Amino acid sequence: MEITLGFGSNLGKRKETIEQAYILLEEELGEMISKSSFLETEPWGFESENKFMNSVAVFRTSKKPEQALDICNAIEAKLGRKRSETSVGYSSRTIDIDILFCENKIIDTERLKVPHPLIDKRDFVLKPLKEIMPDFIHPLLGKKISEI
Repeated sequence: MEITLGFGSNLGKRKETIEQAYILLEEELGEMISKSSFLETEPWGFESENKFMNSVAVFRTSKKPEQALDICNAIEAKLGRKRSETSVGYSSRTIDIDILFCENKIIDTERLKVPHPLIDKRDFVLKPLKEIMPDFIHPLLGKKISEI
């Protein structure tokens, strides 16, 4: 299965942290077959003095989507991501890894929603997606990424 992941970081050595995530994901998830360039963006959904570094990458994996989610969460923690059970909304972070697509599968569970429900509202995801997979058809919207 090909799985498309979105990356964001606005604390520490942002680009290096994302590159470390790529390496760890290749070790634990599977081969990276495509990646976008890096894009620096303003925070989305909250205010911070720190800009984000964003990218998107596609991996080939034999893992199931929920296993991939567990791997992504473990790598976030390994790279310094702190999650608070009490915090509400978005906040600054060393790394954020979102599952954007699992090929053309539609998954809607309590733990995982694929395609990621906010793709079409986030330029920091759409721009890198358009770079590496402009002709991919969003399984819910029925449009090519280049048309969204």
